[in-house]
Amino acid sequence: MPRREQTADPGSDETNGLTGGPEQEPTAAQPPRRRRWRRIVLISLLVVALLGAGGAVAGGLYLRSVESGIERVDAFEDVPEEARPQPVVKGAMNIMILGSDTRDPERTEGSRTDTIILAHLPKDRSSAQLISIPRDTWVPVPRSKDGNHGGRDAKVNAAYAWGGVPLMVQTVEKFTDVRIDHVAIIDFAGFKEIIDALGGIDVNVEKSFTSIHPPFRAFKQGVQRMDGEAALDYSRQRKQFADGDFARIRHQQQVIKAILDKASSGGLLTNPGKLNSFLQATSNSVSVDKNMSLLDMANQMRGVRGSNLTFLTSPTKGTGTVGSESVVFADSKRVPSFYEAVRRDAVPDIIAQGKK
Repeated sequence: MPRREQTADPGSDETNGLTGGPEQEPTAAQPPRRRRWRRIVLISLLVVALLGAGGAVAGGLYLRSVESGIERVDAFEDVPEEARPQPVVKGAMNIMILGSDTRDPERTEGSRTDTIILAHLPKDRSSAQLISIPRDTWVPVPRSKDGNHGGRDAKVNAAYAWGGVPLMVQTVEKFTDVRIDHVAIIDFAGFKEIIDALGGIDVNVEKSFTSIHPPFRAFKQGVQRMDGEAALDYSRQRKQFADGDFARIRHQQQVIKAILDKASSGGLLTNPGKLNSFLQATSNSVSVDKNMSLLDMANQMRGVRGSNLTFLTSPTKGTGTVGSESVVFADSKRVPSFYEAVRRDAVPDIIAQGKK
């Protein structure tokens, strides 16, 4: 595990913000180098793939050096095989990406994951669909290994607090009936170093607003060049928007796509110094499951470009309350058919149903 988390009260509305807290002291079973959540595996994974076949050798050498220092997690430890969904289409792949923002001013405790993305990679690897599952989605959470938590409905991100990555795997698989092949953990606070290594990114701001965090940046409607600090600030904002956390999801998706677009079009591979800075910003920040190979994945995904990378949100029917908790209700009519399309590797159906 990247670090041992404190157990949180799943009923706390503190999880409606980007949650987090101070670092814990390492224990005997927790090496100091694993105290912090690692960052940006998705970016390292996709960017080198986006560089194309012409850079396969150089990109491979860089990725091989990055991969040697990757942190590994026991993502599937204690996940009962008999309870897991079975693969439907051989060769298709689903990666669960868990994200947090440990340096956000709104964070007050560190036991929840703020971002949950199911990344579907079709069998032909010609595209990728990134499906955001709102963190407050009300779902059945299986019982934790210690038997003290779960076994009831709760916010989907409560699973991480109660049982770490393995319980998150079980919870998302139970909710989607999609088998998860790999897991990656990122920290959105790490975007600063990544974006600065790229020389900034361009983001199309949906409306003019001012950040609620110091230094209270003014974001103007339209395309705006952002450095790492500004982009991270932008990706945190939600309270100025009527749809709250759904706006935050959109902003994170915009930032991810802008990073990929800049990396694939900004001459990254032809500039060894820039490429080295970029990969150095990720090499100490990656955490993936024990069987995931960035090099193999990059070789498989040379056909993926920003134009065929689609961001979607798991179907919902709005927000409400359960007891004292603010929650997001999954759309019980659309969810089964949407994730059935994912299981069948039916990309046109995934996109069509995800955009209804």
